[in-house]
This record gives sequence, C-alpha cells and structure tokens, in this order.
Amino acid sequence: MRLPDFIIKSSIPAFLLGILALNAAAQSTNASLNEDYYHWLDRYEIKAGRVLPQLFTTLKPYKRSDIIAYVDSLDTIDHVFTSEADRFNREYFRNDSWEWSRAATSDSKKPILKRFYRKKSDLLHVDQPEFDLHVNPVVYFGLGKDSDRDRSLFVNTRGVELRSMIDRKVGIYAFFTENQAVLPFYVQRQFSDHPVIPHEGFWKGFKTDGVDFFQARGYIDVNISKHIYAQLGHDRMFVGNGIRSLIWSDNAAPQLYLRANVKVWKLNYMFQINRMVADVIGNASGLSNGKYPEKYVAFHHASFNVGKKLNFGVFESIVFSPQDSVNGDKAAFEWNYVNPVIFYRAIEQQFGSADNAIIGADVKWNVFKGVSLYGQLVLDEFFLQHVRARDGWWANKFAGQLGVKYIDAFGVSNLDLQLETNFVRPYTYSHSTRYANYTNYQQPIAHPLGANFRELIGMARFQPIGKLSVVAKMIYVNGGSDYLTGMNYGSDPFKSYNTRVQEFGNEIGQGAPLKRLFASLTASYMIKHNMFVDLQFIRRKESYAITPPAPNIYTGGTSSITSLALRWNIAPRNYDF
Repeated sequence: MRLPDFIIKSSIPAFLLGILALNAAAQSTNASLNEDYYHWLDRYEIKAGRVLPQLFTTLKPYKRSDIIAYVDSLDTIDHVFTSEADRFNREYFRNDSWEWSRAATSDSKKPILKRFYRKKSDLLHVDQPEFDLHVNPVVYFGLGKDSDRDRSLFVNTRGVELRSMIDRKVGIYAFFTENQAVLPFYVQRQFSDHPVIPHEGFWKGFKTDGVDFFQARGYIDVNISKHIYAQLGHDRMFVGNGIRSLIWSDNAAPQLYLRANVKVWKLNYMFQINRMVADVIGNASGLSNGKYPEKYVAFHHASFNVGKKLNFGVFESIVFSPQDSVNGDKAAFEWNYVNPVIFYRAIEQQFGSADNAIIGADVKWNVFKGVSLYGQLVLDEFFLQHVRARDGWWANKFAGQLGVKYIDAFGVSNLDLQLETNFVRPYTYSHSTRYANYTNYQQPIAHPLGANFRELIGMARFQPIGKLSVVAKMIYVNGGSDYLTGMNYGSDPFKSYNTRVQEFGNEIGQGAPLKRLFASLTASYMIKHNMFVDLQFIRRKESYAITPPAPNIYTGGTSSITSLALRWNIAPRNYDF
C-alpha cells in the first residue's frame, strides 16, 4: 500500500525529529480544544493582570505540562484563586493532568473493582517511569427539539480517548468516536450549498434525515529540547484570544499537520504545514467515496511578550498545491515552503507563484487586573491607494477583530463578560481556484461565516459554584449573501473571485442583505470529573431581503431549539452561527 504523499514528504523531517528525540527533555500531550476549559485557564492570566510566560494564550491547544506550570505559578499571586469556584478549577486542572501535577486530590476515594478509576480523571491508567498511559471513554448522548423540524434532534457518540508517554520523551494521543445525529434544521439547510457537517470530515446519511460520521484525531509529540517541540498528527488548532478567530479557527475538519514550536525568553514561534482537502463530492444524502483533491497550508506565527501586560503577534500563511488547474497533478511539491523561518512571500515573488498569501497581526493587552483587550488584523490583499480612494475595489480584502474581556465583573466572583466585534470584507479568503482558497473540506479555515459581514458578539459566563457553569451568548450578524442571486457577491470563500460581480463599489453587506440574531443559554453541571449534563436553549432569527420576493423559497424565520445532553470526556458540539 502506497503511503500518502504528505507522509512521504514529511518523513525526512519526522525521522530527524526522532533522532533528536533520543536526547529530548520530558514532553507532554495537549489538552484538547474546549471553549469552556480554555476560558477557565485564560481568565486567571487576566485576573493576575499580566502576561505569563508559561502560556502564550494566542496559540491553542496548550500542552498539559505548560498548564500545570502556569497554574502553579498563579499560586504565588494571592488575588487569583480567591473564590470557591476558582479553587475548584485549580484542583480540576491539577487532577486533569495529574501526571504533571502529582496532586494528592487526583486519587479516587473508592476505585471500582480496585482497577478502574484509581484516579478521578482516568478509567484506566499506567504510571511507570518508562511508560505512562491514560484511557478514557468518550460519550455524548443528547436529545432536543427544534421548532423547524417534526422529528426530535439527537446525538449519539461513543468512543475512546488515550494519551501516553514513552520514556517521558515521546507523547502519543488518540481520539476516536462513532457518531449518529439529527442536526438542527439551520445546520442541515446549508447542505444545498456545501454538503458538509460543520467541524467534521467524511459523512453519510443515517436513516431518513440523520447523519453518520466517524471522527479520528491523534498525533505524536516530541520535545527536541527544553524549549522546542514538534508534533506530527491529525487535529485542529485555534489562533487568537477571542470567541472567533480571523486567522485560524477550529471551525473546519481536522487536518494532517507537521508542527514545530519554539518557546524561549519572551518569544513563541510556531511553524506548521497542513494538508487540506481542496474539494468534496456529495449532496444532502452524504459524501461520495473516492480520493479528493489536496492542497497545503504553510503557516508561521511569532508571538512576543512586551513588558508585563502586552503580547503582540504576527503571522503569515500560504495556501498552495502541487495539483492545480494549470499544472494538473504533475506539478512538483514546493519544498521552499517547508523552510520554517523564511518569509514565504519572498519565495512566491522569486518563483512567480500564484499561491494565496495571507498576512496579519494579533494583539492582547491586559490593561489592568480583570480587564483585557484583544484584536486581530488580517490582510489577504491590500492596496492603500484604493483604500484612500474609498472606491470599493474588490481586491482590498481584509478583516478585523476587536474585543474586551471583563473578569469578575462589577466585583461579582466568577462573573465574566466578553464583547467582541468582527468584520470581513467581500471576497476575503477567496482565490481564483479551489487549490488556493482559505478553506478545508468546503469549510472556512477562519471565521465560520466566511466573508462579507459584520458581527457583534456578547457573552456572559457565571460559575456560582465549582460544578455549575452558566453561559449566555448573543450574536448579531449584518452581512450579505449570495443566496438565490446566482451571483458571487463575496460571502463564500470557496467560490472563485474571478466570478465576482464587479471591480469597484464592493462593500460589506452587498448581495442579498442578511440579518441574523443568535441567542443561547447553557447550563452545565459536572457530575464527576469531565462528565457534564448540559441544558441548552437557542433562539435564532434570520432574514434575507430578496427582491422580488420568491414564493415557497426560504427568506428567513425564527426557530427555537431546546436540548439536554450527557457528555463525558468530550467538548460540547456548538453550531454558533
């Protein structure tokens, strides 16, 4: 059996990493992405009022060893773990990564049959100097009611999660689940444009109107030295400090990647090359079997701590493919993009490449204890002369984010407020070919809405006691859509910008005007370690201003969704759009 091209191309650097691992320092796997989990971690840096070197919070996921070092460092700051809920969270993190904390509270008082759950966080574990293993079940059972569907919603997920260390030099992580679900109508309605499940890869139909999909994530992790680590795997990441990311989010399906990260002094530098899926073949009944076209993304991000309160980052990303509409599948892989330190734009100019280059910056400023400002700026294409002229040139493609977090708001312990605004101009993230647009599996790599919108998000989190969290979220979107126009107004990054409507006069909201209000209220109670009961209510209202009005065509409406779920060792499934 022939190995995938990406594995062949990365085998040389992976082999070299293996050689270097012979003298590597102790390493760690990551804590899987989870919006609530990472909020609890990030709030303590804001509460401390300064950036902390153990975690560069812009890049997620975090390594478990770094989480424990970070939590331990907070113990020296007397105003951080002051409430009962905060002290609960501190012990939760220590128990969750007990192989690094060695917390006495991680031991179960009553193991099952003396073999199972000897530790609160693990069904089974092995703890030897040369070998460490953690095995856990993954369960997600949920039922719900959608006012737009006659049939009840449900999700049925079963799987397993394992993580391991060998000689404390090589880390291994694996996550496998089998899933069946009936999705909310607003999620399934998008199948007519893109036959994909948000955040997932290949899927097929289940009974009359459900979906069936398998999820697999995993990686191997090696610490090359005390300050450098590398991973080869298939997973997601998130770049930013906000609710959304305009740089790289966990919206799209997991991807195969090779990553190297350097963290030293006040600097964190990450290089990553990903293999993406350039297109899929399918319809509302599922995806077709077969080999899908590939593309690659070479990405690097440098982050600097400036003083005690400010973090500033820059990034550059190139989407490229050896297979495209010009060269077919006979073009050569561009090895220059494997160089982890050079600026890719210089390579593009040298070789006359038409690959898609995206650059930008992010910032986080912990203004004072309890308040943090953050933002992002993304430049896809940009010509200052046209910006000054305000002529709406189509290729002035850029996006921006600005947000604020207020921790322990108004003196109320564990009441955290967040306000964020995002905008993305038409045609941002798009390209002339599917091999260079900023998508994976027909899903945006950055913001789930793609482009051509303005968005305002407000969020309130309250943790009155350690085991109970309540989250209220409201999202307002004002943008433009290609819906029923038959024309490309710039909202869908998967469409070629060569099909654009006009050269000039392009503004956010063009096309069929779209207004959407999404509100949710979620209460989560932790029954035992990493086992939650979630009760959620969603109210969603949207409208498309289509002229002239078309009979029997969806132009908007209001829906209500109520759901109850039991989840164990898995993050909530959110479709917040």
